[in-house]
Amino acid sequence: MLFHSTQYLLYFLPTVFFIYFFNYKNFYFPKVISLSIVSIVFYSAWNIYFLPLILFIILCNYYFHKLLLKNKRYLFLLISFNLLILIIFKYADFVILNINLLFKLNIEYINLPFPLALSFVAFQVITFLVDYYDRSIKKIEFNYFFLFIIFFPQLIAGPIVKYNYVVSQYKNKKNKKINIENVVAGLILILIGFLKKKLLADNLGSFADLGFQNTNDITTIESWISSVSFTFQIYFDFSGYVDMATGSALLFNIKLPQNFNSPFKAFSLIDFWQRWHMTLTSFLTNYIFNPCVRSLKKVSFLKMMFLIMFVFIICGFWHGPSWMYGFFGLLHGLGLATNHIFNKYIKFKLNKIVSWFLTFNFVNLTFIFFRSQDFNEGLVIIYKMFNFKNYYISNSQTIELVYSIILILACFFISLFFKNSYERFNKYLNYKEI
Repeated sequence: MLFHSTQYLLYFLPTVFFIYFFNYKNFYFPKVISLSIVSIVFYSAWNIYFLPLILFIILCNYYFHKLLLKNKRYLFLLISFNLLILIIFKYADFVILNINLLFKLNIEYINLPFPLALSFVAFQVITFLVDYYDRSIKKIEFNYFFLFIIFFPQLIAGPIVKYNYVVSQYKNKKNKKINIENVVAGLILILIGFLKKKLLADNLGSFADLGFQNTNDITTIESWISSVSFTFQIYFDFSGYVDMATGSALLFNIKLPQNFNSPFKAFSLIDFWQRWHMTLTSFLTNYIFNPCVRSLKKVSFLKMMFLIMFVFIICGFWHGPSWMYGFFGLLHGLGLATNHIFNKYIKFKLNKIVSWFLTFNFVNLTFIFFRSQDFNEGLVIIYKMFNFKNYYISNSQTIELVYSIILILACFFISLFFKNSYERFNKYLNYKEI
């Protein structure tokens, strides 16, 4: 069940809103249980056969989390347990593929379908385990822990949230009554997200597909249109889902943390990753990079740069079991290291327009590898982009290309000069963790 589907918007969400706020005397569930039940239904609508898996993950982490206070070894074991489940379902066939290629074997693939939200669940559970081990979380109640993992608005596209951040909202009695301002703001956010997804991302996706599926035939202009179309497709697809997730949660007076902050306004790659998928960046920093730095006997700038590249290779593979995703992460790790080296050793500042131009084009070029099926396809598109001898446009595609250029220009204007959804609705979305 996707956020932009008729099933979600016209049937599921209104029904959940009614169940949550309108309880009869003889048929009453506590609010937290009501949300948990409808979240189970939401998860099951994707693939009900994986419901036992997520219930198993929730139960295991809840009943074994107290062991963390006894010995640090249990923290390692529980994190390994969650990562192992993720690896089995998401990366097992990728590992088999590479073993077969490396050792010339013929091991059969497992062909397991990927459960909904398993990556987000794994990362969210890890934040909980580490925070509990660090004594940041004091009291755990099963019903709130259950909802913390399975709350339906964040299952598809995040954000990754901390336990204290949302549980304090679940417990707030003021949040259990209809707030008309939140409802109106939530519905507007859902509408904005829907339009971003359907009008911008989906149409841009069709232009991107034309290029990426015909790499040998496209011209210079067509290759640029294809690459920029995909860059804006993934931008508005993700931004749209974030808006719809935020708006859906706000209907129930739950404020999710900001996860997207106009990343194409960034003037550096460091700035970009502080704006793009902000909760993922925070997770990578606080739960992978910082512990790695603390584990070093002697910290040096060079070692930190290598750690950044290592962390972003992990970030790349987190997106999926493909060397292309890993290469995308490596490129961004190298780009961030270069950005840090420039800031540390180069004493002059680039013009803001030049900085923006370099940042956007670096992101655009790296997204080519994110979208491509293999290295060759990505390199062919980049070659075509800079092969200025091949700049003509075929007459049969003139109208489509003109339409795509108009849409791309509109996307530039929206992403650069409009306030983002969080800025416009900050009054309703700003929440300070208790």
